Amino acid sequence: MVNARLHQFVDKKRVHDAIVRAEEVTDAPISVSIAPHVSGDVHAAALRALQRHGRSHVTDRNAVHFFVVPSRREFAVVGDAGAHERLGQGAWDSVAATVEKHFRLADPTAGLVAGIEEVSHLLARHFPRKPSSS
Repeated sequence: MVNARLHQFVDKKRVHDAIVRAEEVTDAPISVSIAPHVSGDVHAAALRALQRHGRSHVTDRNAVHFFVVPSRREFAVVGDAGAHERLGQGAWDSVAATVEKHFRLADPTAGLVAGIEEVSHLLARHFPRKPSSS
């Protein structure tokens, strides 16, 4: 039943909708994963998840991944090289603080949604959404 609890950890529709809204203002792809267990460093696991999701192969290397490990009460927000270079460590620290504030209030969905919204505004400055060609 671990999987059932994980599905209840966040409102997947609200998180998905936040990603859709974010990707309307930025070309940077944003993803979220929730892992039941991770051994070792959560940040390193988040970077591996970014690779696994295939998001690190985008041209601008601007993908962002939110990685949550409820069993350890830890998370990481990681960006690929292009996003990290443009945003800088201060941006990641700010987004992580936003997420953590809501997690501490026992509202992980609100934390992810707020983090996604914040990072999308930051990304939009450097990687604005380009008009799609018809």
